[in-house]
Amino acid sequence: MNARLLRFAMNMWGPFVASGIHVTHISPDYREAKVRLRLGLWNRNSVGVHFGGSLFAMTDPFFMVMVQHNLGREYRVWDQAAKIDFIKPGTGKVMAHFTLHAHELDELRQAAVNGAKVLRDFTVEVKDEQGDIVARICKTLYVRLKERTRPQD
Repeated sequence: MNARLLRFAMNMWGPFVASGIHVTHISPDYREAKVRLRLGLWNRNSVGVHFGGSLFAMTDPFFMVMVQHNLGREYRVWDQAAKIDFIKPGTGKVMAHFTLHAHELDELRQAAVNGAKVLRDFTVEVKDEQGDIVARICKTLYVRLKERTRPQD
């Protein structure tokens, strides 16, 4: 799918709309994405700061989508696990900037070349308007070369 079309679709997706999550950028090569979340009535917790579930949701699909698009249909790519560390209360607008480097993709391809299951961690920081870290999210992706595309012994 074209990156602009995916960005449009994500911005129309109910869970993102309801949470106030807005995808501001997905690069044409799917190596970079930017997402913002504004504090609103529907995404604040009982003490008036960003609800942790919304902070997590704004980061949820991006590394999986970026890696899948870059590796191609020959690979299975799934979220295996996730961890969120809350660093400070989030107020106002917060942002996450995802980047995927060529060497990371090369490492994944190399590790999965014979059909091995590969687990790889990707980390993104959610920052406030002052650049302070609000939360750090680590996503563990499962990557494996599909059986029909594995080299034969």
